Amino acid sequence: MQPSLLSDERVRKACETTRELKIPDEKTLPVLRKLLQENGENWTLIKLDNYTALIDAIYSLDEEEEEEEDQKLTESSSNNNRGKSSHVNVIDSPPSAATLKKQGSGSSNRGKSVDPPATLKRKYETRSAKPGSSTEESHKQQPRSSDVVRKKKYKTIIRDITKGSESVEISLVDEVGTEQVPKFTYIPHNIVYQSAYLHVSLARISDDDCCASCKGDCLSADFPCACARETSGEYAYTKDGLLKEEFLDTCLKMKKAPDSFSKFYCQDCPLERDNGKCEGHLLRKFIKECWRKCGCDMMCGNRVVQRGIRCQLQVYFTQEGKGWGIRTLQDLPKGTFVCEYIGEILTNTELYERNIRSTSERHTYPVTLDADWGSEKDLKDEEALCLDATVCGNVARFVNHRCEDANLIDIPVQIETPDRHYYHIAFFTIRDVKAMDELTWDYLIDFHDESHPVKAFRCCCGSELCRDKKPKGSGGKSGERKKVVPAKKQAGSKTVAVKRK
Repeated sequence: MQPSLLSDERVRKACETTRELKIPDEKTLPVLRKLLQENGENWTLIKLDNYTALIDAIYSLDEEEEEEEDQKLTESSSNNNRGKSSHVNVIDSPPSAATLKKQGSGSSNRGKSVDPPATLKRKYETRSAKPGSSTEESHKQQPRSSDVVRKKKYKTIIRDITKGSESVEISLVDEVGTEQVPKFTYIPHNIVYQSAYLHVSLARISDDDCCASCKGDCLSADFPCACARETSGEYAYTKDGLLKEEFLDTCLKMKKAPDSFSKFYCQDCPLERDNGKCEGHLLRKFIKECWRKCGCDMMCGNRVVQRGIRCQLQVYFTQEGKGWGIRTLQDLPKGTFVCEYIGEILTNTELYERNIRSTSERHTYPVTLDADWGSEKDLKDEEALCLDATVCGNVARFVNHRCEDANLIDIPVQIETPDRHYYHIAFFTIRDVKAMDELTWDYLIDFHDESHPVKAFRCCCGSELCRDKKPKGSGGKSGERKKVVPAKKQAGSKTVAVKRK
């Protein structure tokens, strides 16, 4: 089988790179074959950084064999206690590859457990060669062209922070080793905290608000169904599951120049009851997806957000002072749905009270669901809602802020209820995003507004267009920010809440 593999130009180039490190083809080819099988024959991540994932997969198997040998020697003689290579601290993870190997047979690399390339690249790209090993000698004799310095392994690895609740695994790594793993409960769907009014009922969805007569995929029909009425009679998605460019561009214009679009001004604004003046709520464009009462199937092209996360994502600890962040492990084209902002559904009063009780904690950024308050005649306190991912949330709680040139946009999505005071917040890419790039979102904070309740942090986004131009090194984060405490609540007022500018 080796001659067959070597006939592929890509395989030959990979072997040429490993030969420079004195790694024979007999070791390279079985590992390469395994990586390709587990990665769906995708070469993109394998070739990243001059085949770092492949090289480190070979090294990791060598380390496991040495660990097994050391363990056997230790068991046979208590006086023969050789030093072992350092372990990665794996939390909430399945059995290690070394453990799985003991259950197999043979000493060859063939058939052994190998992590996917994306995981291996992060897990081992900073590993050090063992003192006195042939690997260390080969590094001295023939340095690698990628200039990767292998100094240490990641301090912490969580194989899947979702604990199996999403259709894809989302890992967490800390290559710095100075931050504790964030404490929160991962939830894949929004949940009501206590008093928020959310009434999901099939009976409340009229025939005009669904497509009961549709079959299969609505996007394949000759005419758009009733669910496309919200987006001017045209679906927001393409047949490839991406946002249509025209729809996305309009949403971007509303975000960049909100004053040029229609706003609704409350007579008794839930966010401004301490001073009585409503600053206006932008009437944003919605996506209306098909749901349970519709006749189409779950793979309908108008069911994107409700099917959940499909992208390969990773939470990592940044080195730019922003704390934890998210990066993509795959290339994402413009208009890709990345994830939904998930958290507890609170009333603005509940958010205020939570902030008062927990002044010492750090909060993620709460999102006010005010995209269509103008459709509500009298908005009650239990209908003035927001999402808070501090205690319970999903991977979106780690999305960092970036001024002006972020690569994600948040778009309201209506799915299971016609009530516009509750909807979903979905993140889509606004341009092509390369694998390993951080995913960011512009929170639209006015950093020069001294009265703004989220002024408790200093922006570290690093953008040339940063709206908070101040000296660096002052601390603070952009993604998971300091405690948010709204302005003082006046006596008799029903609610005071955090509002995004």
